[in-house]
Amino acid sequence: MTPDEIEVAMFAAFNDCDAASCPLTDTQKQILLQVIEQIQGNSTSGKSNIANPLDELTPEELEVFLQFVKDEEQRNRTWKVQLLNDWLLENDSGTVQFIRQRYGLQWLNRVESYHFDKYSYFEDALKLRVGDRIEVSNALWEWVQEDGPCKREWFPCMVIKVEEISDSDDSSTNCVVRFFNGAEYEIQGMYEWNRYNWRWPQKE
Repeated sequence: MTPDEIEVAMFAAFNDCDAASCPLTDTQKQILLQVIEQIQGNSTSGKSNIANPLDELTPEELEVFLQFVKDEEQRNRTWKVQLLNDWLLENDSGTVQFIRQRYGLQWLNRVESYHFDKYSYFEDALKLRVGDRIEVSNALWEWVQEDGPCKREWFPCMVIKVEEISDSDDSSTNCVVRFFNGAEYEIQGMYEWNRYNWRWPQKE
């Protein structure tokens, strides 16, 4: 769809809400239109901001925000959708209300999955789900030396299986990924001993 077609569809949806006696407020309409505009900008620009928006948070804000993201993921809820729902319904977002008050929708839309890679020490706030696209390193299946003949490379793939392995003493997460050529590969200890061998897709 072209930007004009999307805008027409959005206004048609607003009219449908009015007809169904569930009108949106002007603020809610503005938020939805800004989200669509941001998505269009991301898809056409092909480049993301070099700066990591998470770096703009204070250390205290970052800790609270990462904990919120982790808690939402553990409840199998998408953190960004939860925040947008709060804003659309004008609900208080609790400990992360400061995101709306100080940083706003533009900041929220800049945050991508790969931005969390820098803070992977925080027990991986974002959990992998079936259907996620990630990039894996060739270090998983061959000896890699940064200054040697075989250097680290990254290959795009999709997560097709996530399995939690638990016993009385320890637990770990195994994943099966599928590459674009159809080959599949099992990775053990995704968050434990192989965390540095995969990453969220990087925008160029």
